[in-house]
Amino acid sequence: MKFAVGEAIEVLERTPRTLRAMLDGVSDEWTGGGDREDWAPFDIVGHLIHGELTDWIPRAKIILDQGENKTFVPFDRWAQFELSKGKTLGVLLDEFDECRRASLRTLVDWNLNGEQLRLKGMHPELGEVTLEQLLATWVVHDLTHIRQTSQFMARKYSDTVGPWTEYLSILK
Repeated sequence: MKFAVGEAIEVLERTPRTLRAMLDGVSDEWTGGGDREDWAPFDIVGHLIHGELTDWIPRAKIILDQGENKTFVPFDRWAQFELSKGKTLGVLLDEFDECRRASLRTLVDWNLNGEQLRLKGMHPELGEVTLEQLLATWVVHDLTHIRQTSQFMARKYSDTVGPWTEYLSILK
């Protein structure tokens, strides 16, 4: 599938609603209890908020500005553990929704063309990347964390599904 901003937005705008539908109002038994190696849904939503604030649109701005320094600020993949302290999942879902709406308004307002999508920035670990690659990664990143949320929740019953385990690929 060829990348298109409009089609990317179709997924990006749905992620907050998808996570809200999955998580809002369910008990902490389903959404908490993760750690730095096995993120709980609570941690995942915090991570997605941090990405909205420091990753996708800020890095896209660096690329679009084409200034002297096109190197991205390194992303702290564990910042959510500190930033989410003392908040409820409901508050995090609201924050994510607000942040994502703002990000998508910016993305739409840019009205990007093919030439802009080919502009390059410098990832601190991966090297040169295009704006198109960054935006495509944003979509796949969302889908990865939706899958991760589902897997974390499914594993809560991994010991109780009995012989059906072999038919439940999410548990493998």
